[in-house]
Amino acid sequence: MTELWLAAIFFVGSHVGLSSTPLRGVLVRVLGERAYQGLYSLIALVAIGWLSIAFNKAPPGPVLWWFGDLGPLLSIVLVPIALLLLVMGVGQPNPSSVGAEHLLEEEGDHARGVFRITRHPVMWAIGLWALSHLVANGELRAVIFFASFAVLALCGTVLIDAKKRRSAPLAYEHFAGTTSNVPLAAVFAGRQSLGRAIAEIGWKLPLAAVVLYGVLLHLHLWLFGVSPYPL
Repeated sequence: MTELWLAAIFFVGSHVGLSSTPLRGVLVRVLGERAYQGLYSLIALVAIGWLSIAFNKAPPGPVLWWFGDLGPLLSIVLVPIALLLLVMGVGQPNPSSVGAEHLLEEEGDHARGVFRITRHPVMWAIGLWALSHLVANGELRAVIFFASFAVLALCGTVLIDAKKRRSAPLAYEHFAGTTSNVPLAAVFAGRQSLGRAIAEIGWKLPLAAVVLYGVLLHLHLWLFGVSPYPL
């Protein structure tokens, strides 16, 4: 359990430290942008690998909560939404992603498709996946594991906004002003149109997300040793 705590701290701390503190600027100046990105990716891979291995080795620990069938039901509802955001977020150019500041300098509407819904679709996908699994898994080791992803993803949306405003203040401020961090907040505020978002997204990416969800749901027991269905 101690190793799991250490892996979780390293997982969150390395991501935040390398991307959202003055250390990032120092490393970029010393290594160059491309080498820095390679180092960041390598450390991120090591961090998630260590966290996964430590999770599998750790004892379950005490059960902090149990909501019966509500947990699996919530995951069955939220995970497809998370997969939709994930597939749509990686399926089109993302102005808020690493090294994509140049997209904000291009002419045209930068808030298209899923970015009319949220400017951080991938982070919210990870956050929703992690939160749904937190409700469904109340033993301590699962709480540490999934909470690490939830904290990193949801706090990461705020850190990304702050970093982008520093690197491209005018362009990103306009992009942020026409979008929202929280999904659908800009739609409810009247700054975006859900109908235009759906029309721009099309049908291919949602279909891919539905297929991916079906595969993961069917293979969940075999892949992870836990049935996703209420017992």
